[in-house]
Amino acid sequence: MIESTKNAQIKTLSALIKKSKVRDEEGLYVVEGRRMFEEAPEAEIKKIYLSAGFAEHFGDDPSVTEKLEKVGYEVLSDSVYEYVSDTKTPQGIMCIMKQKEYTIEQVMSGEDPFLLLVEDLQDPGNLGTMIRAGEGAGITGVIMTANTVDIYNPKTIRSTMGSVFRLPFCYVADLKEVLEIAGDKGIRTYAAHLQGENPYDREDYSGGCAIIIGNEGKGIRPETAKRAGKLVKIPMKGEVESLNAAVAATVLMYEVARQRR
Repeated sequence: MIESTKNAQIKTLSALIKKSKVRDEEGLYVVEGRRMFEEAPEAEIKKIYLSAGFAEHFGDDPSVTEKLEKVGYEVLSDSVYEYVSDTKTPQGIMCIMKQKEYTIEQVMSGEDPFLLLVEDLQDPGNLGTMIRAGEGAGITGVIMTANTVDIYNPKTIRSTMGSVFRLPFCYVADLKEVLEIAGDKGIRTYAAHLQGENPYDREDYSGGCAIIIGNEGKGIRPETAKRAGKLVKIPMKGEVESLNAAVAATVLMYEVARQRR
């Protein structure tokens, strides 16, 4: 059992949780919680850590026991686990995972792809919520600009509720190349914009398509708006000017899903 916060493994674990630079250099990230552990692909788990309290009773669940025995685990004292945990109420289990790598071509492949393009989003919870909602709506991939929050941020990971394990994604410098490839592939692009030409539910999303969501405060970049196939808006009543980015993305993605049913 590890009982000191000065232990080398604890220092590494803490750095992976807190610093995106370390995550990128090591090609690793951390997921925490029972559900994330259960959904994590075994082949992508590098290390598992349990709190002493969790270790005392996990044997009551055969599904947990089997996976832990296959992968192996390390036990931390409850105080050390609480020290390194990124959550207010730790569930007692976390995994170090191997990062995935996808190319633009892989993310945009397939027949009639349905993509989420994210430009300069800053809130990790928003990104994670979009990815989770996107999987539910049937998106086939996510492409983010370099200025978008790190997908491996612990808050983003928690918000995806496991969808990050299943959806292909990648980062790009900007969306220019992506929109060019989309045009060549016949993938129609729709950007959420306050100056949209039509309400979002009056467009045809059959066939390959991509939804573009911009920064929480600034929206999409002017140059992206010019290159997008169409600008669409979500009609508002009352004095509300716009929706939260994740909510707006969900509204648009589920309209695509509705039309594709």
